[in-house]
Formats: sequence, structure tokens, C-alpha cells
Amino acid sequence: MKTKIFVSAFDAKTHLSRLLQEVQGGSSITITKRGKPVARLVPVIDDRGRTTSEEILRQFDEIRKKSGRKVNIKKYIEAGR
Repeated sequence: MKTKIFVSAFDAKTHLSRLLQEVQGGSSITITKRGKPVARLVPVIDDRGRTTSEEILRQFDEIRKKSGRKVNIKKYIEAGR
């Protein structure tokens, strides 16, 4: 299972090399600014640097489980997510 890590923007800048090693190991890192998430570092899924369709569907399944309701994928796409 992937590790989810939260770090401040200052710590991300200071420790970028270490954080990149964590991401290469499969961790997902959320960067926060004043305690609010603003960016995410995630591993590249395939060697072309693209997310596979299987990974996209897995991410939507994860969103559905967290929200407890059905997620409208079309609305997410239209919103640019």
C-alpha cells in the first residue's frame, strides 16, 4: 500500500531530494501551504510518464469510497480534474 505523506511547502523545498526518493518508492506526498493542501507529488505510473487507465479508475474508486456516494466522472473531467 502506498504511504501518504503531508509536508509544508517550506519542508518540500528544503527536502525535495528526499521526497523524490519517497515518491520513487511509491509514496504520495501532499504539499501544504498554511495547513491547506496545494499540490501532490505522485509516482509516474508508466515509463512514458502517463497515468494508465487502470490507475485512473483505481483513483476514482478511491474517491467513491472516501465520499460514500457516486462520483460523476464527466463532471470531474469538465472541471479539469
